[in-house]
Amino acid sequence: MSISLALLEEIVREAGTIALTYFNDLKNVEVNKKSPRDFVTAADVAVEAFLKQTLTDRCPEYGFWGEESGQSANQTNRWIVDPIDGTHSFSRGQYFWGISVALEINQELVMGAVYAPALNDYYCAEQGKGASKNGLAISVSIVDNLAESMVATGFACLRSYLEENNLPRFARIAQSTTGQRRYGSAAVDLCLVADGQVDAFWEQELNLYDVAAGALIAKEAGATLTDFKGNAGIFPKQILATNGLILKELLSLM
Repeated sequence: MSISLALLEEIVREAGTIALTYFNDLKNVEVNKKSPRDFVTAADVAVEAFLKQTLTDRCPEYGFWGEESGQSANQTNRWIVDPIDGTHSFSRGQYFWGISVALEINQELVMGAVYAPALNDYYCAEQGKGASKNGLAISVSIVDNLAESMVATGFACLRSYLEENNLPRFARIAQSTTGQRRYGSAAVDLCLVADGQVDAFWEQELNLYDVAAGALIAKEAGATLTDFKGNAGIFPKQILATNGLILKELLSLM
């Protein structure tokens, strides 16, 4: 690869500085909707523009897929970017939002970073080399039963059009777990699984740019990644990340 984790961190942290300039002046940040359920701000656009320009300049051999600007150039080897995952939280001054950047080569995620600037937490991973948070190695939790587990999930802004939404599933799982959390950023949620702060996370109807970096980080920290039927892999339309120890119990409720 023509880029190191250290250089990627430098770039992503600079993107975080750009995002924080908007976050610290939210009264002057206009919030729009791309669709009835998707928010976008000037910060999303500015952060993605910076990442697209910088990553393309540094690594011209890789294509780019960003949530705001779409796909360009080589899509076999590409950067997959969500400039602000958790835009709704960002727009309300909440801290759980993150910049997500992953590198995919020949359909394999090989490098990923998720930076939550308002929390000053930086997560990263490289395929086969483990995961870290703020420079220290991390791993999933060792909670081995659902009754003692804390789990996280997500709900879209508006998904009433779906025949199957997450509410019934959440109701079943909530009754069987000690704690439930809804932070508002799939990228950050996956990192919380990697860091052992929650024991599992699931969500549906996402896009690859929402989960690519976080999924690699979780996997490198020892998480299992499946769909809701237990098939191994990264499935944005049905993603379930667990510490592995509670996977069987969770699948029975999915």
